[in-house]
Amino acid sequence: MLAAQRQELIVEKVQQSGGVRVTDLVEDFAVSDMTIRRDLDVLESRGAIRKVHGGAVTPQGASTEEPGFEAKSEREEREKHEIAREAARLVEPDSAVGLSAGTTTRTVAEYLRDTPGLTVVTNSPRVADVFYRPGRPDQTVALTGGFRTPSDALVGPLALTTVRSLHLDVLILGVHGIQERAGFTTPNLMEAETNKALVEAARSLVVVADHTKWGTVGLSTIAPLSRCDVLVTDSRLATPARETLAEHVGNLRIADSDEERTPQ
Repeated sequence: MLAAQRQELIVEKVQQSGGVRVTDLVEDFAVSDMTIRRDLDVLESRGAIRKVHGGAVTPQGASTEEPGFEAKSEREEREKHEIAREAARLVEPDSAVGLSAGTTTRTVAEYLRDTPGLTVVTNSPRVADVFYRPGRPDQTVALTGGFRTPSDALVGPLALTTVRSLHLDVLILGVHGIQERAGFTTPNLMEAETNKALVEAARSLVVVADHTKWGTVGLSTIAPLSRCDVLVTDSRLATPARETLAEHVGNLRIADSDEERTPQ
């Protein structure tokens, strides 16, 4: 197979799934790791893909572009676990915690599932599934109703009615993008409305976002940077972005990558 043919097929795979792994491409095309990485370099230079740690994803698109849950779950897995572990430490036992929809917040749920006495409110069936286990009568999970978005968030009037009647100790919020002027954003208008209600219901706001979210601007703002009490991100966030965020959020935390990253 010619390099041009292989690169065309790589682009098709990225467009179909939203992201690909280098290891999978090596196996699919029976070529070396270095060959695939050279292909990705060429494709990124053309703007056809965006390289990320361990693979490639679709290039940043319009402010209304909304990848599905499965596509997003392939991205920055290591960073998500680092961030999730750090965020989970901010949740006290016997507290009421909100978890928005998203792949990072679902990972946070994995680290919180053994925290005693939690009352969890979420608009994500994926997050709720993490907590639905027999033998944990000390935990309460409230799943809002609503219409499902491409990112598997429940939104709409039913979700809003549920959220607006509650008072949360802390909300752990996943976002599509972060930018100094736009704040925390999402490409989905209805999801933005539900997330705004979750923010208003929470005494404390913790935002979990990996380094790729910086500079991305979705269609609708959820909250300004100044509303965030703690922003947890990973060590690949560039220094200028760290300095900007440190000026606007209450507390910027860089997750430590040296510890065991998967929940027990």
